Amino acid sequence: MSTRSVAVYEQDINDNPDVEQPQSADEVKYIQTEPLMKIILAKVFPFLKWFPELKQAWKADLLAGLTGAVVVLPQGVAFAMIAGMPPQYGLYTAIVPAIIAALFGSSRHLISGPTTAISLVIFGSIGALAAPGSEQYIKLVLLLTVLVGVIQFTLGAARLGSLINFVSHSVVIGFTAGAAVLIAFSQFKHVFGLSFKNAAELVENIKLLMEHIHAFNPYSVYVAAFTLAIIIVMRRLKPTWPAMLFGMVSGGILTVAMGWNNPGIGVKVVGALPSPLPPLSMPDFSLASIKMLMPTALAIAMMGLMEAVSIARSVALQSGQRLNGSQEFIGQGISNIVGAFFSSYASSGSFTRTGVNYRAGAKTAAAGIFASVWLFLILLFVASFAAYLPIASMAAVILVVAYNLVDFHHIKAIIKTSLTEAMILTVTFLSTLFLELEFAIYVGALMSIVIYLKNTATPKVLSRVPELHSRQLVAATSEAQQCPQFGIIRVDGDLYFAAMTYVEEQIAILKAHMPQQKRLLIMLSSVNHIDVSGVESLVRLVQEWRKEGGDVYFYGIKWRLMHILYQSGAYHIIGADHIFKEKEAAIEKVLECLDLNTCERCKKRVFWECDKNKARTHNNLQLSTA
Repeated sequence: MSTRSVAVYEQDINDNPDVEQPQSADEVKYIQTEPLMKIILAKVFPFLKWFPELKQAWKADLLAGLTGAVVVLPQGVAFAMIAGMPPQYGLYTAIVPAIIAALFGSSRHLISGPTTAISLVIFGSIGALAAPGSEQYIKLVLLLTVLVGVIQFTLGAARLGSLINFVSHSVVIGFTAGAAVLIAFSQFKHVFGLSFKNAAELVENIKLLMEHIHAFNPYSVYVAAFTLAIIIVMRRLKPTWPAMLFGMVSGGILTVAMGWNNPGIGVKVVGALPSPLPPLSMPDFSLASIKMLMPTALAIAMMGLMEAVSIARSVALQSGQRLNGSQEFIGQGISNIVGAFFSSYASSGSFTRTGVNYRAGAKTAAAGIFASVWLFLILLFVASFAAYLPIASMAAVILVVAYNLVDFHHIKAIIKTSLTEAMILTVTFLSTLFLELEFAIYVGALMSIVIYLKNTATPKVLSRVPELHSRQLVAATSEAQQCPQFGIIRVDGDLYFAAMTYVEEQIAILKAHMPQQKRLLIMLSSVNHIDVSGVESLVRLVQEWRKEGGDVYFYGIKWRLMHILYQSGAYHIIGADHIFKEKEAAIEKVLECLDLNTCERCKKRVFWECDKNKARTHNNLQLSTA
């Protein structure tokens, strides 16, 4: 079969007048090697695809990068606080990984950097091992980042980009909503100006808040409320302006103008940031630490890939770009590995920055690089002013971020349209609130896979009869009744090891309802995959029916399935004369094998040929009588 396929393709090329034939051996060699080199280079260095376009696109990308830098300035500091890291690490994470991911990723618009969900998981997992913000804490976070990058790169290099499709959208929405609740409760102590160590569990965190609420600082509440008011008003009046940045600056101005940052009043401030240039760093590569962090690294790696790929896909639907999931895995992996040695913690695609980048008119991935350069230049001038930013303002910004994480629109849609998806969403949401965060991802993903396998393991096996006038196969009814001798069934779903027991049971049930049917036609036009178990099951079915004096026929088998049947030997066991491409040929063949005496007594007119069979029986009786 393979030789014939090659011959057919060669004949198509020779017969095609539009194919230009090479004229010399040198041309042949060039045609064979030059495109191959381009393909290899483009896979190793994806930026070569869009780099030539910068001659026309650099202005648009430069302006889009400036917009993105302004947006990430407050986010970077806020996300670092969520992760338990010093504020500057959030900004470093917005600079280095964004550059690397832009160079080695697949999307032209995706911007990488710190994210709320990953920051929260880092705090929840590493916070129990070391004091947040301490030197040991930072080293463990950097090691976690390297492990995350290695996992992501390995998955991408193995071309496993499609793995992310097994985690349903409901899992992501449920986890994100749960993370938003945890983030909000973790910031209330800063809103009220309280000093206590946040707990990893939600219930314990609420308990701590209630125990310390009597000592709240009213000035911190004023600053947080003022910051929130500025953000809300600006978003309504000037939705395209960086409302969070204005809110932070306004909160800082209010604090300094009123003197609330003085030691006597005690509104806490961020403090001056170090150099904006990301310093070199070295993670803690001890074997004990690696073993301890590996489960969390796997969860963050998968979560980061889910974020990055889903965001890239949503923008690609608008831009018309074709994505390579495995290449995006590689880009995210390299960005985390390199970032860990430049004081960056685990990063992923940022929905806010990516959306702003696309709306700002970015044409190539260079916009992400320009955004990092702009952020570095901005920090050169404003780093010293961070000393006046009140932590209460930062907490208010994070509360806004947490609220925006809850996708109310899709949550309502899921609850209305699918009970199963609603259940997955709810379980993931509750797991995020009451279990360790990395296990919440596993619970949601495992539940999605189990439900998917359950659905694929129970394909529909439907009894069908031809509609009298159009011959279209429809469900059996009181008007469209089944033939007593000839049954037709349709299988909707793949025939693989997990499904075959169910398929065999359903066929047995249908046979029990019509035990006199000795001929069976199986439609396989909706089957896209079959494995060894499926092949063996079909062969066993044919042999059992033939052993009982009946027979089984097939039609609508796709080429790929036919190839598997041929290679396995099942094709010869079933018989070439029992496999049909057309429905009409299959029905005509089976009808020729029916018992004419039964047709004579039958009062049902299922097929057009029924009257013909009755006439044949009548003529045969007349001849035998004569």
